[in-house]
Amino acid sequence: MGGSVITYKERSMAANHDNIRRIAEEIASSRARRLIIIHGGGSFGHPLAKQYRIGEGYYSEAQLIGVSKIHGSMVTLNRMVVEALTAVGVPAMGISPSSFVVAENGRIGSADFGIVERLADKGIIPVLYGDIVLDGAKGFSVISGDQLAARLAIDLKAHKLLFGVDVDGVYTSNPKLAPEARLIERLPISRLRGIFEVGGALTTDVTGGMLGKVSEASMAAEAGVEVLIFNASKPENTYRALKGEGVRGTIIVR
Repeated sequence: MGGSVITYKERSMAANHDNIRRIAEEIASSRARRLIIIHGGGSFGHPLAKQYRIGEGYYSEAQLIGVSKIHGSMVTLNRMVVEALTAVGVPAMGISPSSFVVAENGRIGSADFGIVERLADKGIIPVLYGDIVLDGAKGFSVISGDQLAARLAIDLKAHKLLFGVDVDGVYTSNPKLAPEARLIERLPISRLRGIFEVGGALTTDVTGGMLGKVSEASMAAEAGVEVLIFNASKPENTYRALKGEGVRGTIIVR
């Protein structure tokens, strides 16, 4: 669940409650099993990460209050998502990645996904999120929901990895600015570099924007996971994606 879908990124700490509730209802209707949900930070995480310059690594005690604030804001958003799910009968449980993930220079290093997997096996839907974690090289790092989702999919040998964003998929150029932008419905990993510009496609945030999303997704696709990037802002798309029905979007393949 992209931060651009569940928050208003132009306003600080502004949740899109309508989208959160609707997506929760679609998840409930899909009756999906062995599902793990990861959501981004949007306006809850990125502004604070920029304010406290977390991307530069830990260099001052003045950043420590920022570490606390970033984590706290993400817990707040996570609670909203979990409460929306439980309100429609989905047995969801929020899990803090900072409690079991340690990064190394901005990438997930050690991670114990055992509890996440066991909860899913029991029928509980774990709800994780992009979080600020300890980093062996930088002190602290923000680990995006996209990186977390791809790593989980690879380590737990997921069948599908679904990225719900606020556009229909990956385009040849920014669809919000260029009317001629064309949706790439099937994207082989070999085409990711040199054929089109992904980096300018959408707003770039501290965890990489669409460029970061496609990069993380390609790693999961390389490992044999079926990857789809689709528009979760459109009603019924999340339901159809979970049910394996036709959804307009970008499939990333090896």
